[in-house]
Amino acid sequence: MLKVTRNDLMPLEHYSAQRDAIRARVMQHKLARRIAIGPHATLYFEDFTTIQYQIQEMLRAERIFEAKEIDNEIAAYNPLVPDGHNWKATFMLEYEDVAQRRAALAGLIGIEQNVWVQVIGLPRVMAIADEDLDRNTEEKTSAVHFLRFELSPAMIAAAKEGAGIAMGIEHPNYHYVVSAVSDAQRAALVRDLD
Repeated sequence: MLKVTRNDLMPLEHYSAQRDAIRARVMQHKLARRIAIGPHATLYFEDFTTIQYQIQEMLRAERIFEAKEIDNEIAAYNPLVPDGHNWKATFMLEYEDVAQRRAALAGLIGIEQNVWVQVIGLPRVMAIADEDLDRNTEEKTSAVHFLRFELSPAMIAAAKEGAGIAMGIEHPNYHYVVSAVSDAQRAALVRDLD
């Protein structure tokens, strides 16, 4: 799978002029990459397009135009692009009410270690979480985690041959399963395995 390079990014003035159209295209692209697991947990599966967009947005927001700083942003976000043998996702715990979110996050410590994916018919793959830094404290978990799911050659072959994909969370305070993702979601995830 390709990684983002400086050549894949637009100068800020060009990006600004095309931002609305780019944003609309990327938001459409992300639709099949968003998978809700229960009412409050969502996996946003990343790929070259989503990370290229994220870097471009960071450069715009921070008004970054120095080569070294651009390279730093690329280095920070490129680990989220899948490598052809894994899926990478931003895992978000989403609660609109602040008090409810605070209470939920206190009861969900370690949830990121309990997220799994499965190419149906093969074993589950547990998430490798937050490789950049620990996002838990003794009082609560973070609302955002970064996950990697490493797949075996047999899992990749089965997914490419049409096997269904399931995922879920098995935490004592949050237990939900998506027994099969949609065809559009499955197709998006299979593209990440090239």
